[in-house]
Amino acid sequence: VEAELSDLVPGRALDLAAGAGRHTVWLAERGWRVTAVDFSRAGLDRGRLLSAARGVPGPQVDWVHADLSDYRPEPGAYHLALISYLQSTPEVRSAALAAAAAALAPGGTVLVLGFDLVNLTEGTGRPSNPDVLYTPEAVCAALPGLRILRAERIRRDVHTAAGPKTSVDTVVRAVRDP
Repeated sequence: VEAELSDLVPGRALDLAAGAGRHTVWLAERGWRVTAVDFSRAGLDRGRLLSAARGVPGPQVDWVHADLSDYRPEPGAYHLALISYLQSTPEVRSAALAAAAAALAPGGTVLVLGFDLVNLTEGTGRPSNPDVLYTPEAVCAALPGLRILRAERIRRDVHTAAGPKTSVDTVVRAVRDP
Protein backbone atom coordinates (compact mmCIF):
# COMPACT_ATOMS: atom_id res chain seq x y z
CA VAL A 1 0.00 0.00 0.00
CA GLU A 2 2.75 2.43 0.94
CA ALA A 3 4.73 1.77 -2.25
CA GLU A 4 1.64 2.27 -4.42
CA LEU A 5 0.00 5.24 -2.70
CA SER A 6 2.76 7.43 -1.22
CA ASP A 7 2.80 9.63 -4.32
CA LEU A 8 -0.89 10.59 -4.14
CA VAL A 9 -2.11 13.94 -2.84
CA PRO A 10 -4.42 13.30 0.13
CA GLY A 11 -8.14 13.76 -0.31
CA ARG A 12 -11.09 11.49 0.46
CA ALA A 13 -10.34 7.76 0.65
CA LEU A 14 -12.54 4.70 0.82
CA ASP A 15 -11.08 1.58 2.47
CA LEU A 16 -13.35 -1.36 1.63
CA ALA A 17 -12.81 -4.43 3.84
CA ALA A 18 -10.81 -2.26 6.24
CA GLY A 19 -10.49 -5.01 8.84
CA ALA A 20 -8.53 -3.80 11.86
CA GLY A 21 -7.79 -0.50 10.15
CA ARG A 22 -4.05 -0.71 9.54
CA HIS A 23 -4.29 0.85 6.07
CA THR A 24 -7.02 3.25 7.17
CA VAL A 25 -4.82 4.64 9.92
CA TRP A 26 -1.78 4.84 7.62
CA LEU A 27 -3.83 6.91 5.16
CA ALA A 28 -5.29 9.15 7.88
CA GLU A 29 -1.82 9.83 9.27
CA ARG A 30 -0.90 11.18 5.84
CA GLY A 31 -3.82 13.58 5.72
CA TRP A 32 -6.50 11.50 4.02
CA ARG A 33 -10.11 11.72 5.23
CA VAL A 34 -11.01 8.02 5.25
CA THR A 35 -14.26 6.06 5.19
CA ALA A 36 -13.36 2.59 6.52
CA VAL A 37 -15.95 -0.09 5.76
CA ASP A 38 -16.03 -3.63 7.15
CA PHE A 39 -18.60 -6.26 8.15
CA SER A 40 -16.75 -7.02 11.40
CA ARG A 41 -17.62 -4.83 14.37
CA ALA A 42 -14.64 -6.33 16.23
CA GLY A 43 -12.31 -5.37 13.38
CA LEU A 44 -13.66 -1.83 13.29
CA ASP A 45 -13.30 -1.57 17.09
CA ARG A 46 -9.63 -2.61 16.75
CA GLY A 47 -9.23 0.01 14.05
CA ARG A 48 -10.65 2.68 16.32
CA LEU A 49 -8.22 1.64 19.07
CA LEU A 50 -5.27 1.73 16.66
CA SER A 51 -6.38 5.11 15.38
CA ALA A 52 -6.59 6.52 18.92
CA ALA A 53 -3.24 4.98 19.92
CA ARG A 54 -1.56 6.59 16.91
CA GLY A 55 -3.14 10.00 17.61
CA VAL A 56 -5.36 10.18 14.54
CA PRO A 57 -8.09 12.79 15.16
CA GLY A 58 -11.55 11.21 15.44
CA PRO A 59 -13.11 13.15 12.55
CA GLN A 60 -10.34 11.96 10.20
CA VAL A 61 -11.93 8.49 9.93
CA ASP A 62 -15.54 7.43 9.52
CA TRP A 63 -15.84 3.79 10.66
CA VAL A 64 -18.76 2.13 8.83
CA HIS A 65 -20.18 -1.27 9.72
CA ALA A 66 -21.61 -2.68 6.48
CA ASP A 67 -21.74 -5.76 4.28
CA LEU A 68 -19.86 -5.18 1.03
CA SER A 69 -22.40 -7.22 -0.91
CA ASP A 70 -24.82 -4.29 -0.72
CA TYR A 71 -22.77 -1.29 0.49
CA ARG A 72 -22.95 1.63 -1.92
CA PRO A 73 -20.60 4.56 -1.23
CA GLU A 74 -21.34 8.04 -2.51
CA PRO A 75 -20.75 7.96 -6.27
CA GLY A 76 -17.88 10.03 -7.64
CA ALA A 77 -16.89 11.30 -4.19
CA TYR A 78 -13.51 9.67 -3.48
CA HIS A 79 -9.98 10.36 -4.66
CA LEU A 80 -8.90 6.87 -3.62
CA ALA A 81 -10.61 3.51 -3.21
CA LEU A 82 -8.64 0.68 -1.61
CA ILE A 83 -9.47 -3.02 -1.46
CA SER A 84 -6.77 -4.98 0.30
CA TYR A 85 -6.92 -8.75 0.81
CA LEU A 86 -10.69 -9.03 0.79
CA GLN A 87 -11.39 -12.77 1.00
CA SER A 88 -14.99 -13.32 0.04
CA THR A 89 -17.22 -14.96 -2.50
CA PRO A 90 -16.80 -13.89 -6.13
CA GLU A 91 -20.18 -12.14 -5.89
CA VAL A 92 -19.14 -9.98 -2.92
CA ARG A 93 -15.77 -9.24 -4.54
CA SER A 94 -17.55 -8.15 -7.74
CA ALA A 95 -19.89 -5.89 -5.76
CA ALA A 96 -16.96 -4.36 -3.88
CA LEU A 97 -14.99 -3.72 -7.07
CA ALA A 98 -18.04 -2.13 -8.71
CA ALA A 99 -18.60 0.04 -5.62
CA ALA A 100 -14.95 1.12 -5.60
CA ALA A 101 -15.04 2.09 -9.28
CA ALA A 102 -18.33 3.97 -8.93
CA ALA A 103 -17.05 5.85 -5.88
CA LEU A 104 -14.09 7.37 -7.73
CA ALA A 105 -14.05 11.05 -8.59
CA PRO A 106 -12.49 12.07 -11.91
CA GLY A 107 -8.74 11.56 -11.53
CA GLY A 108 -9.31 9.14 -8.62
CA THR A 109 -7.29 5.98 -8.06
CA VAL A 110 -8.36 2.48 -7.13
CA LEU A 111 -5.83 0.04 -5.66
CA VAL A 112 -6.69 -3.66 -5.34
CA LEU A 113 -4.41 -6.13 -3.57
CA GLY A 114 -5.18 -9.77 -2.94
CA PHE A 115 -3.81 -13.28 -2.79
CA ASP A 116 -3.35 -14.51 -6.36
CA LEU A 117 -4.74 -17.78 -7.68
CA VAL A 118 -1.22 -19.07 -8.44
CA ASN A 119 -0.44 -18.75 -4.75
CA LEU A 120 -2.01 -22.21 -4.50
CA THR A 121 0.72 -23.81 -6.63
CA GLU A 122 3.61 -21.34 -6.62
CA GLY A 123 3.28 -19.70 -3.23
CA THR A 124 2.20 -20.46 0.31
CA GLY A 125 -0.76 -22.55 -0.82
CA ARG A 126 -3.09 -20.37 1.22
CA PRO A 127 -5.87 -19.44 1.28
CA SER A 128 -6.83 -22.85 0.01
CA ASN A 129 -10.23 -21.88 -1.45
CA PRO A 130 -9.67 -20.76 -5.06
CA ASP A 131 -12.94 -18.78 -5.00
CA VAL A 132 -11.42 -16.13 -2.72
CA LEU A 133 -8.28 -15.67 -4.82
CA TYR A 134 -7.56 -13.00 -7.43
CA THR A 135 -5.96 -12.68 -10.85
CA PRO A 136 -4.90 -9.40 -12.44
CA GLU A 137 -7.07 -10.19 -15.47
CA ALA A 138 -10.22 -10.78 -13.42
CA VAL A 139 -9.75 -7.58 -11.40
CA CYS A 140 -9.17 -5.51 -14.55
CA ALA A 141 -12.30 -7.00 -16.15
CA ALA A 142 -14.30 -5.92 -13.08
CA LEU A 143 -13.15 -2.30 -13.44
CA PRO A 144 -14.55 -1.23 -16.82
CA GLY A 145 -14.19 2.43 -17.66
CA LEU A 146 -11.00 2.83 -15.63
CA ARG A 147 -7.51 3.16 -17.09
CA ILE A 148 -5.26 0.40 -15.79
CA LEU A 149 -1.85 1.67 -14.65
CA ARG A 150 -0.57 -1.57 -13.17
CA ALA A 151 -1.89 -5.13 -13.26
CA GLU A 152 0.49 -7.86 -12.25
CA ARG A 153 1.47 -10.64 -9.91
CA ILE A 154 4.10 -9.87 -7.32
CA ARG A 155 6.03 -12.18 -5.07
CA ARG A 156 6.84 -11.29 -1.48
CA ASP A 157 8.56 -13.12 1.31
CA VAL A 158 6.39 -14.10 4.26
CA HIS A 159 7.19 -15.86 7.50
CA THR A 160 4.97 -18.79 8.37
CA ALA A 161 4.94 -21.35 11.18
CA ALA A 162 6.63 -23.71 8.71
CA GLY A 163 9.36 -21.17 7.97
CA PRO A 164 9.93 -18.58 5.22
CA LYS A 165 7.77 -18.86 2.12
CA THR A 166 6.78 -16.79 -0.88
CA SER A 167 3.32 -15.33 -1.32
CA VAL A 168 2.04 -14.48 -4.79
CA ASP A 169 -0.29 -11.49 -4.83
CA THR A 170 -2.35 -9.63 -7.41
CA VAL A 171 -1.78 -5.86 -7.61
CA VAL A 172 -4.02 -3.65 -9.74
CA ARG A 173 -3.87 0.13 -9.80
CA ALA A 174 -6.29 2.04 -12.01
CA VAL A 175 -7.58 5.59 -12.41
CA ARG A 176 -10.74 7.29 -13.56
CA ASP A 177 -9.63 9.75 -16.19
CA PRO A 178 -10.59 13.38 -15.55
